[in-house]
Amino acid sequence: MTDIQDPPAVERELRSMIAEAARLDPDVVGKLPADTPLFGPEIALTSLAGVVLLGAIDARFGVDVAALDLSLDSLESVATLTAFVATHLRAV
Repeated sequence: MTDIQDPPAVERELRSMIAEAARLDPDVVGKLPADTPLFGPEIALTSLAGVVLLGAIDARFGVDVAALDLSLDSLESVATLTAFVATHLRAV
């Protein structure tokens, strides 16, 4: 189980969730730069995969990204998603 107070651990777990939602090799996603766009060519997250990812984040971390970030700017990249989730974990 990931220590949710450890931002690097949160990022590793989010990368795993992103890989699963996008049906990519977790090792590949794990090596991408943090500023890699989630909907860009490397990850190519679809809207359906995005919904799956948001559900997994809510189930694992208790952070409802869609309710807290109506513009979904947090889904810009691995880094923005990690920062958003980590911030809301600390707020709980």
